[in-house]
Amino acid sequence: MYLYEERLVVPRSWWAMALCAGLGLALVALRVHPLGALAALIVGTAVVAAAIARYGARRIRLTHHSLTVGDTEIPLDALGSVEILDEHEAFLWRTRRADPQALMALRSYIPTAVRLQITDPAYGAPYLYLSTRQPMTLAAVLAFVRR
Repeated sequence: MYLYEERLVVPRSWWAMALCAGLGLALVALRVHPLGALAALIVGTAVVAAAIARYGARRIRLTHHSLTVGDTEIPLDALGSVEILDEHEAFLWRTRRADPQALMALRSYIPTAVRLQITDPAYGAPYLYLSTRQPMTLAAVLAFVRR
């Protein structure tokens, strides 16, 4: 059972990129054969749409024992303080203030984030930067679970 779950889906406008990529490939293939253009449209759109869907499939899941982001699972005992980042602070932490050793689960199209201190030296990272559309909810659920 998950206490918190969020999927970091891409914006709807990104799906137009898949269609544009398919159309671009179709225009190139049109010089060869019209059926080739149709195949390029279908295959190109499908491949780019699959890549976009995979990119937007990352999930944040919180249980009583761990925080899972994508394939990375961190026990709650390894996490320290939680900092809620507004748009400006999130931008600074993913650019100028970013530590190269930090664990980053960022999506630039999500303006807000949380920064979680990692207290376990086994991870080799000072903090986890986590893009989320609901930073206050995630921080509140984390605080609730830690009690």
